[in-house]
Amino acid sequence: MTGPFRFPSAWREFLAAEPVRVSAVLRLPLIGLIAVLVWIWEVNHWLPGLYAAILGSYAVVAVVWLLAVSRGPVPRWADWASSAVDVLVIVSLCVVSGGATAALLPVFFLLPISVAFQDRPALTAIIGSVTAVAYLTVWVFYSRRDDEVGLPNMVYTQFGFLVWMAVATTALSFVLAHRAVRLRNLQEVRVQLVSEAMQSDERHNREVAESLHDGPLQTLLAARLELDEARERNPDPALDAVYAALQETADGLRATVTELHPQVLAQLGLTAGIRELLRQFQSRHLLEVDAELEEVGEPQSQALLYRAARELLTNIVKHADATTVRVRLARRSDRVVLSVADDGAGFDPAILGTSLGQGHIGLGSLIARFDAMGGSMRITSSDGQGTEVTATSPPEPWE
Repeated sequence: MTGPFRFPSAWREFLAAEPVRVSAVLRLPLIGLIAVLVWIWEVNHWLPGLYAAILGSYAVVAVVWLLAVSRGPVPRWADWASSAVDVLVIVSLCVVSGGATAALLPVFFLLPISVAFQDRPALTAIIGSVTAVAYLTVWVFYSRRDDEVGLPNMVYTQFGFLVWMAVATTALSFVLAHRAVRLRNLQEVRVQLVSEAMQSDERHNREVAESLHDGPLQTLLAARLELDEARERNPDPALDAVYAALQETADGLRATVTELHPQVLAQLGLTAGIRELLRQFQSRHLLEVDAELEEVGEPQSQALLYRAARELLTNIVKHADATTVRVRLARRSDRVVLSVADDGAGFDPAILGTSLGQGHIGLGSLIARFDAMGGSMRITSSDGQGTEVTATSPPEPWE
């Protein structure tokens, strides 16, 4: 198996990247526990048909939601919206359960815990309090409506436990939020350092590009012009061969200058920059390129994404032995996603650390840069099955 579910460490990284994914995973066994509890207790609901419809719809929506949050970046409103749906469903089940609400007691204890993953103490406190009050309110309502149910004294004790759970999860969320702030501060420092390093690299590349353009490239172009005049005066196949070699060298050097300092990237944006990069790539290599590039403007991380595209295409030429390259560029929510895939030899991503030790630092450096900037880079590959690398930018503001 490949992708984000291949290794336990990848599982942890995948879930931790978006806390709402943890809640999405926990929600499915929670729904299963609700069904099992009711089945074991053999309780009679006030509105059994409606109860089954709500629980069944909840299960379907939970599965769809898990698939949705697993596919890519999660919108900012997803965490609180999913928790609001949880509370609404649980309260609705209690309303249609009547005296059978007692069967849902463990669910009231489990529900607030998932909210604590959001690192929002205020929201955790509100939902925990609402859960406790809702449970007591439903009991009071049905105890007055149905004399056979009554209001056991144990309900007040259970209400106290729910209040304690609200306090405990709020405290847990507060601790997590405090640690998250510290991590964000460290992340900001890390991002600043990486950004300065990237700017230094860009300055160096620009200086090298300008030096190549003003020196060797101009010398080649001048020599080509003089040789062209000599060919006109004295036609000679040998001069034609030399002229062709000079032309090829000048084209290659011009392409190198463009890669080191792509003017089109600064002038027209990331999409045009990658399109030009692919044009040059295809003109120099006998590879079929399938590109779908959406217009993404000029995101703040465009230099990093452009570098990723250039490095990944270079790796395909050097190592993949591929015949087809597929490139995708698109915005997903507040992030820009670049995908580069090939049908080549593939490799085991687990050996990446060994490759770094042997000096192959290009891909490892990209992964470190994306991680430091708050983005991600995911590698899906296996021997003989090709490789797909998906680079996701840090959160980008909409233009």
